[in-house]
Amino acid sequence: MAGLPMIPELLRQLFRKPVTNPFPATYLPPSVTEFLKMVGEGKATLNPPVAIPPRFRGRIAYDRECCTGCTLCLKVCPANAIEFLQETKRVRIWVTQCIFCSQCNDICPKGSLSMSGEFLLADEDRFSENRIVE
Repeated sequence: MAGLPMIPELLRQLFRKPVTNPFPATYLPPSVTEFLKMVGEGKATLNPPVAIPPRFRGRIAYDRECCTGCTLCLKVCPANAIEFLQETKRVRIWVTQCIFCSQCNDICPKGSLSMSGEFLLADEDRFSENRIVE
């Protein structure tokens, strides 16, 4: 009977609109878009971006020419985010599955995998082109 007090709250939540804004810029609220318009007109300024720290683990960068197809990266990936493409002897990395642990970078004998400074990876489609590294 301990769960009964939660039932009214669950019903309220079922019919409420979300209070958060979706991330991609197409969904920015009018207050933000108006501010960005003022920045473009020179009436307001933005704070400079924060520098990315050294050894930051962002999106994986892949050098296809350097890769030998040894598949060591597949064996160490704990998230199974790397797929071997048999026909080209190269790998495909699913960014949505990657946990950015950098183990694939550490084991790559040719250094064809590295961590980039790219960190804004939000997208509406999990299978879009910018979610896959080939």
